Amino acid sequence: MAHLSVLPNRLRVLAADSSSLSTQLLVEALARDSHLHMIESPSRGPALLALVKQEKPNVVVVSANLDETESGDYEFVREILALSPETRVVVLLDASEREAVIKAFRAGARGVFCRTEPFRLLGKCIQCVHQGQVWASGSELLYLLDALAKPRFANLQAKGGPLLSARETEVVGCLAEGLTNREIAQRLKLTEHTVKNYLFRIFDKLGVSSRVEVVLYALGNVGPQAPAASTRDRSPEIIRVPSKSADSEPDDSSEDRARKLSRSRFSAIGAD
Repeated sequence: MAHLSVLPNRLRVLAADSSSLSTQLLVEALARDSHLHMIESPSRGPALLALVKQEKPNVVVVSANLDETESGDYEFVREILALSPETRVVVLLDASEREAVIKAFRAGARGVFCRTEPFRLLGKCIQCVHQGQVWASGSELLYLLDALAKPRFANLQAKGGPLLSARETEVVGCLAEGLTNREIAQRLKLTEHTVKNYLFRIFDKLGVSSRVEVVLYALGNVGPQAPAASTRDRSPEIIRVPSKSADSEPDDSSEDRARKLSRSRFSAIGAD
């Protein structure tokens, strides 16, 4: 860890890349900017968070690959902001990919900087986010606008945390777009069998029996069929659903309803 000499009115910047060597090189390169006072951090999440708590930097520049997890939800960004709410976070991306950009901003980042951009712009990026601006390229802003125009599934949250896993939520998003099992499998790079397994789990967790009910429940327009998180009133959403979706069953005896519920789940899950 290296602390470079502090001069008045310099922004205090903590930088952490995906390895110790790349972190050192990043710090040394940024230190050439006379507006920045650099704080070098170990390239591991726990050590980074401890330093954030101690130093309270103005800006944190952190690699998207820091302590990378399977979910890729940039939880470390949320943890940085929880420890130092006034700190601004810039996420370094290896490539300007749609999901990475959206997840970084949803986690609380104020800027994303792709490594393909000229390095001289990173200093300007740091100063801009410190001044309260957002740093993103034109295409990255389009990703965000596109994400804002799509439905948010706030109704999938419960007091103890998300009702569904990150991957299950992605499957629900595909259902909202009206994709078939085959199309979902292609979109998420899964097999159709795996998609059907996800649908089984989603149906069970939400207490529903059709693809339409899944989307309506996620959007907050219907209540759960089994005990789950309370819903909130929402304005109607327009959704497109596959024509082969299973719909609700007519009233019948409890035994008949149970048998039909089981059959309807298999029918709805098997839409392709």
